[in-house]
Amino acid sequence: MTSRTGFFVLSAVLLLVAVVCVGEGVQLIATGKPLGIGLGACAFVIPGIGVWFLRQTVRFGRASERMARELEAEGGLPVDELRRTPGGRIDRDSADEVFARRQEEAESAPGDWRVWFRLAVAYADAGDTPRARRTMQHAIRLHAASGPAPVAG
Repeated sequence: MTSRTGFFVLSAVLLLVAVVCVGEGVQLIATGKPLGIGLGACAFVIPGIGVWFLRQTVRFGRASERMARELEAEGGLPVDELRRTPGGRIDRDSADEVFARRQEEAESAPGDWRVWFRLAVAYADAGDTPRARRTMQHAIRLHAASGPAPVAG
């Protein structure tokens, strides 16, 4: 199963569970008992948090894909220049070398979303997913602030 398919399956399950949870919340509130009302209210809040998180994840993915397509059209996507072990894993020293170059690029052009995008990819290649995500979010903010992409033609 591809990661995209898995994401859609898990999203559908989350939405189904949210609907069931809200239905149970309505029934608990309908009991009229203080404990039932309290639990019923919680049954509305928890699915709301889950749906909010799902929305944020979808927005992040769409923005990242949009930026990747734009970089690809410009010929600016990072090239896979990483050495790999015989088992196919990324060589740590190779990832560190690429990361150092990407970090220098980001420091020299702090307002360019393209270098931050490439730095996020380098973080991901180095195995630092939390920093990769934060860096990609920074690139998304810079991209949004730079305005719409120029139309070719």
